[in-house]
Amino acid sequence: MSDLLLEVIALDARDAEQAEAGGADRIELVCDMAADGLTPTAATARRVLAATDLPVRAMLRDAAGFAPESLTRLCRDAVALRELGVTEFVLGFLDDRGAVDVGVCRTVLGELDGARWTFHRALDNAADPLAAWDEVVELGADTVLTAGSKHGVAQGIPMLRELAARQCEGAPVVMAGGGLRVDQVSGLRSAGVRCFHVGSAVRPQGWDQPVSAEAVRSWVELISGD
Repeated sequence: MSDLLLEVIALDARDAEQAEAGGADRIELVCDMAADGLTPTAATARRVLAATDLPVRAMLRDAAGFAPESLTRLCRDAVALRELGVTEFVLGFLDDRGAVDVGVCRTVLGELDGARWTFHRALDNAADPLAAWDEVVELGADTVLTAGSKHGVAQGIPMLRELAARQCEGAPVVMAGGGLRVDQVSGLRSAGVRCFHVGSAVRPQGWDQPVSAEAVRSWVELISGD
């Protein structure tokens, strides 16, 4: 798929296996989608790493919202996941003004030993998403997962186009996700978005059932234009 990328949310090893079978490029590993995705357990991470050869990005988030419940615990979890073999991560924190919490981000990043990482949809909930983008560039993320709006891709298309225009050498790539629909992909690709993130879209029977390899395959074909 050249520079195109499809990332699939996985909750466990079976999800990871199905995502790989369907042709996904990367896994975002989380738990508790009722809270929009929290840090996976060490046991789950171990099983997922054993089940797939795909890159696995583990979420570092210990509470709903965009502030850590316990920064100490979050850092401890980051170290534990690294020791298990996780080499890529997902994180993002805001302060009480809705700005990127650079201090908290740097504290967590300090435990990752230069690992590649995604700044997640905290950007969509920032008071000023464009200012947040500039902060994330400085922090060194290689990817920003964004819907362009806290209400999802359907309302975030203009911001996604603006962020895609800011991609350049040394800046993060934009990964569109958050209620992403099939009919939105072509327009986003035309705007310069090359990376896509799906969760419920590849679970035809809902979050209580595993990822569907067939559904993943259809998304691979869609974003590659086959």
